[in-house]
Amino acid sequence: MTEFITDNFLLQSDEAIRLYHEYAKSQPIIDYHCHLPASEVAENRQFQNLTQIWLAGDHYKWRAMRACGVDEKFITGDASDWEKFSKWAVVTPNTLRNPLYHWTHLELKRPFGISNCLLSADTAGNIWDIANAKLQLPEFTARGIMRQMGVELVCTTDDPADSLEFHKTIAEDDSFDIKVLPTFRPDKAIQFACPIPLGGTINEQSIKNYNTYLDHLGTVSGLAIRTLDDLFAVLKLRHDFFHECGCRLSDHGFELFNYCNYESDEGLDSRFRKLRNGKLIDETDAIRLQSAVLHYIAVLNNDRDWTMQLHIGVVRNNNTRMFNRIGVDAGFDSIVDGNFAKPLSRFFDQLDRGNNLPKTIVYNLNPSSNEMLASMIGNFQGGGVAGKMQFGSGWWFLDQKKGMESQLDTLSNLGLLSKFVGMLTDSRSFLSYTRHEYFRRILCNMLGKDMKQGLIPNNYDLIGKMIENICYNNAKNYFGFFANTK
Repeated sequence: MTEFITDNFLLQSDEAIRLYHEYAKSQPIIDYHCHLPASEVAENRQFQNLTQIWLAGDHYKWRAMRACGVDEKFITGDASDWEKFSKWAVVTPNTLRNPLYHWTHLELKRPFGISNCLLSADTAGNIWDIANAKLQLPEFTARGIMRQMGVELVCTTDDPADSLEFHKTIAEDDSFDIKVLPTFRPDKAIQFACPIPLGGTINEQSIKNYNTYLDHLGTVSGLAIRTLDDLFAVLKLRHDFFHECGCRLSDHGFELFNYCNYESDEGLDSRFRKLRNGKLIDETDAIRLQSAVLHYIAVLNNDRDWTMQLHIGVVRNNNTRMFNRIGVDAGFDSIVDGNFAKPLSRFFDQLDRGNNLPKTIVYNLNPSSNEMLASMIGNFQGGGVAGKMQFGSGWWFLDQKKGMESQLDTLSNLGLLSKFVGMLTDSRSFLSYTRHEYFRRILCNMLGKDMKQGLIPNNYDLIGKMIENICYNNAKNYFGFFANTK
């Protein structure tokens, strides 16, 4: 069989081949947004088999398996690890033209070195045996894989109440030189809606959940949260703590971004106290409170020179039956439609008027928002920071070839591709680092095609330097990880 993932996979011109192999391939990986469990890095987890490292928690694969009629027992149920993997092997040939087909075979090639066969029912046993044998080697532990893939730094995603004990363990371990830093994800302190089907609503249960969380956050911080100022004080304490542990980013998820001018509203604290007393508030009051808290965190970020990440456009938990059976993050989320340009502009403008606008990355899940976001960030560039406002990489449903190309084209047309901080995995899997390789190949293919067509100069020093910057240098300089941490 002809090898599928060749050295020149996705590289469709001599120019692209040279750009990738000479300028992109060897760049270290700064994975500034992921969902890896820090505990598994701290403990240097040894995975027993391919299902544990590859299928557990991977809702991309779960969705494809459901689409092929696989029973839930073999997806999230109590089937054995081999049974789950063998079902995935049967499904894999059906994913042709889905990015899963590319990702699957990229990940088999690196780090497992399996490139001479395609995953299918016929090859499943052999691939299972080869991969599982390698997973028992020291270089295939959690840390070993990170080293193999050229990872220099990762940022996990962490609740403000987290103790960050595993991040501390990693930082104190001189035998491991890859930085694993936390990211401040305060969604539970901002959002009052339940994580229930169709995005969530404010109801008695959601208020109860919110108050339970604030009680916990207050206990962790040593300060009871009774008033809105108390919440601000606790968030400041946790922000300080995260900063001491190396954190340099916050992250925030939204269905549709909403923001209003709350500054003239003197009743905010009374509404917050109402929440704390278990009483319902209406949607308008909720938006005002959420706007105040989000603005406060943005100011903290700016004061600390952190970057704020805004992930916008997902409607979660669409399937009520499966939500009740499995819970959240199980593959039942999708792209939401709707407008959010004006609220986002208000948010940025209010911060900018007070000289409080932090470095910001905005990710959209609906591709129809590409041009709006790429033009919006241009309104608030400046402050002596190159690429201060970033149009984020293709995210979730858009982190595939077409989605990446669209993001790169839109940024090129309406902003400066040269200042882009590049790709991330946004993944819970230690095998997802080939997502950076995938992006780099796509980037080099686009620029190589432009060179071949005479749309940009046939100058490898010029174009190659831009590629190096997008793959590594821009992120290194933008986030300030290495200047301010161990």
